[in-house]
Amino acid sequence: MPPLKITRPSSHLSSSATTAAAATTTWYTPPPPNHQTQDPILLTLSHAIKDSQTKPLKKLIPSLTPTHIINLINLNPLSLPPLSLLSFFTHLSSHPPFRHTLHSYSTMAHFLSSHQLHSQAQTLIHVLISRKGKDSAASVFASLIETRGAHQSNFVFGALMNAYIDCGFIPDAIQCLRLVRKHRISVPFKPCGRVLDLLMRSNSPAVVWGFYLEILACGFPPNVCKFNILMHSFCRDGRVGEAKVVFDEIGKWGLRPSVVSFNTLINGYCKLGDLGEGFSLKRVMEESNVLPDVFTYSVLINGLCRDSRLDDANQLFDEMSERGLVPNDVTFTTLINGHCKNGRTDMAMEIYQQMLSKGVKPDLVMYNTLINGLCKKGVLSDAKNLVGEMTERGLKPDKITFTTLIDGFCKEGDLNSALEIRKEMVKEGVELDNVAFTALITGLCRAGRVTDAERTLREMLRVGMRADDATFTMVIDGFCKMGDVKMGFKLLKDMQNDGRRIGVVTYNVLMNGLCKRGQMKNAQMLLDAMLNVGVVPDDITYNILLEGHSKHGNSEDFDKLLRGEKGLVLDYASYTSLLSSSDKTSKDRYKR
Repeated sequence: MPPLKITRPSSHLSSSATTAAAATTTWYTPPPPNHQTQDPILLTLSHAIKDSQTKPLKKLIPSLTPTHIINLINLNPLSLPPLSLLSFFTHLSSHPPFRHTLHSYSTMAHFLSSHQLHSQAQTLIHVLISRKGKDSAASVFASLIETRGAHQSNFVFGALMNAYIDCGFIPDAIQCLRLVRKHRISVPFKPCGRVLDLLMRSNSPAVVWGFYLEILACGFPPNVCKFNILMHSFCRDGRVGEAKVVFDEIGKWGLRPSVVSFNTLINGYCKLGDLGEGFSLKRVMEESNVLPDVFTYSVLINGLCRDSRLDDANQLFDEMSERGLVPNDVTFTTLINGHCKNGRTDMAMEIYQQMLSKGVKPDLVMYNTLINGLCKKGVLSDAKNLVGEMTERGLKPDKITFTTLIDGFCKEGDLNSALEIRKEMVKEGVELDNVAFTALITGLCRAGRVTDAERTLREMLRVGMRADDATFTMVIDGFCKMGDVKMGFKLLKDMQNDGRRIGVVTYNVLMNGLCKRGQMKNAQMLLDAMLNVGVVPDDITYNILLEGHSKHGNSEDFDKLLRGEKGLVLDYASYTSLLSSSDKTSKDRYKR
């Protein structure tokens, strides 16, 4: 059989056939299927596709335009199978310079959808959107509307939204929804649900709420869980008023608020400190036959504890138990923490025992809360006993546990126990933090073990932690009180090398050390250095110098100081105190 010969339509062909062959960019409206005159290119092309004749196809391709493909899909003169047309459509994409247009893609998508080839139609639209990119919703949607013809399937519009969602172009997907509504096409709910879920992961609850209301108005099925998530998002941002608006909308859509709905809003109000609204909602909850649960009570008890209303918290706790609800570890920890913060450690321990009797297992947070309360109260033996109980229950002390104990023992002056705790930390591989180091340095300074304090400070710096100015000053003061002012100045230099701006308190500590040793010239030099770097002396500086000059200086310097030279402020009470007693004692704010 000789190869097919392809000829261009001559001038004697009908005007409609000539138009079909010549059109390249203008939109072509095909003649009805029963039109007697067929474009010979379409017939030749159809036969070649039907018989899988590759040679004629190769010759045809250079002469084809997107309009030919659109007409082939719409007319399909030989009723070719849809998958054969799709295969040819895809084949053309890999034969430049031929390029499909937006309209040819849209036509094929409708064609596939009308033949129930939905997965193929979705894939085709996805390819189209990946090429068109974002901000293309208006043009692609317009093309789908123009090529819709007699196709009644709305699948392509949902597929378009899905394609934009898959590509991450959410604004385009939302624009598609609005165009669907504008053209009175049935809204595709599944893609709408996907957009809603994606928006809910964002940090813009107002945007999510606006979109949710929009799709609800289209008939999207309402869901209490979605309302609850939105309320939680608003409450998380402290926008409880807007969460209340969402709560009030639940009933308008034929739903009933769940216990989670109430709890979310109650929690929001309690976090803002508005316990009145929280308890008001609890009453509404009970009137609506929605029973408060453990979370409801825990949230309200926590609010009462934060407000130091511990008796009310205990009363609510009793009510909870009377209703047959078993408090969980969060409820117990909340109450224990409230009592510990208010110094009521006896009550906290009583609640702890009650917790054990109900079979609720304490966790590390609860133990740390109790240990902290006991340490602050100075009941260190009970705190140590709790650590023992904790260990017996299989819970290992963590950094918070150890640090709390170190701080407690140091404040009570039991430095040996604090150091033992530190050894245990090292043994367990738990690193000291700023709080633990600072507590140890403070305790060592108070015990007069300044050298050990300085060594601990160096260790703290060596492991990459930054000691605050008060910690440095404490160690400097310790050395100065020992008479080792030289070491104090060495630490001052370390502070300066670290780029710190030295404050007046640190200078006063060094000034006091110099004056106590009668080094008044050095004290004067330090005063000049203070002034040069812009540190303004205070009344303590004056008092230190006044006492130093009265004991170790000459009368001329003492007189100058009394006259207020160098801009120093006279603290009259200290001045009269100095002159009224023979031993010239002065209040010293730096004695520890």
